[in-house]
Amino acid sequence: MAPSFLDPQLSTPITTTKHTADTLATPLPNPSLQVTADHNLKCVNAPVYAPKHGEVLLQIKATGICGSDLHFWKSGRIGELIFMGDCIIGHEAAGVVLKCGDGVSHLRPGDRVAVEPGVPCETCFLCNDGRYNLCEDVQFAGVYPYAGTMQRYKVHPAKWVHKLPDNTTYVEGALLEPLSVVMRGMQVAGLQLGRGAVVCGAGPIGLIALGAARASGAHPIVITDLEPARLAFAKEFVPSCITYQVDKSLDAEGNAKAIRALFGKEEYFAPETVLECTGVESSVCTACYTARRGGAVVVIGVGKAVMNNLPFMHISMAEIDLRFINRYRDTWPPAIACMSGGILDLKKLVSHTFPLEKAADALQLCADSSKPSIKILIVDEVDATLDE
Repeated sequence: MAPSFLDPQLSTPITTTKHTADTLATPLPNPSLQVTADHNLKCVNAPVYAPKHGEVLLQIKATGICGSDLHFWKSGRIGELIFMGDCIIGHEAAGVVLKCGDGVSHLRPGDRVAVEPGVPCETCFLCNDGRYNLCEDVQFAGVYPYAGTMQRYKVHPAKWVHKLPDNTTYVEGALLEPLSVVMRGMQVAGLQLGRGAVVCGAGPIGLIALGAARASGAHPIVITDLEPARLAFAKEFVPSCITYQVDKSLDAEGNAKAIRALFGKEEYFAPETVLECTGVESSVCTACYTARRGGAVVVIGVGKAVMNNLPFMHISMAEIDLRFINRYRDTWPPAIACMSGGILDLKKLVSHTFPLEKAADALQLCADSSKPSIKILIVDEVDATLDE
């Protein structure tokens, strides 16, 4: 049974009736889901904060579960990002503005918005150079110690929320974050019209990459995965794609040879670009053998901290351009345009939705490989209001 929602300090439901310096009075609870430092899930009523200068108070209406949420829950870290204590998770989100702090002029209560979860320092040389996705002092929602979006109420800088068009739902707004990941990968990859591409992995990011590659004009496109069911879904999602089930009896070179054969016998037609969306070492190796000589492999997936078996000399001698991305930058406006303009329809990826109060159940399902899912979202149907 999931734990009841209790305030982590008071151990009683929050019923604040007056302001303090930091918190905002509200008659409604703020259910949230935290990952603990000892790899457990904890449901608590989190504090509700008043928006300061340049901030807005949001009701989060939809949050997608990301593979990174599972990584933090199960292992407590992704590379140098380590959970040192309890933290509300979630970063793929959309919601509605409830209150604006001083200095916010472009938003008003009632505006429907998508949340860009990373808040860079805006003062370092990387931020000044426009590469704010590489800022080392970024405050990223759902990464310890910064509270994420699996809660009802969240304060966020107004600069880093984006208005949603009327024809874009909260669920679609939450899908803008994984779409932004893919768009950053495509920026780095430089896909070309009529050039072959491979997508490794038919999980949510891989499927979005498949749809985005198709929209970019890349052709033909092969998508790979271990699971036949995921490949069948990929074929439904983008009928023109070619699917390849990874053969566990073959090594990376063997699978790469079979994938390349799908493009024809001539080296010229071998895939120029591979979007690696799993982060799994064996898949990264396969991707490096799959790309044609002089081609590019863009690693989008999150993997282990150190990979020891990359085919270094093959990458070198074939001049494979092995590239990486770190989140995204300047992607929300074009991602919104893609979604609202009908260029990409990602609603089909949503296989399950859970109410906020059952967020822990949603993560349990997402982590259970015996129960197939594509994209799981946590939604809050409560019509929240502020009674100050």
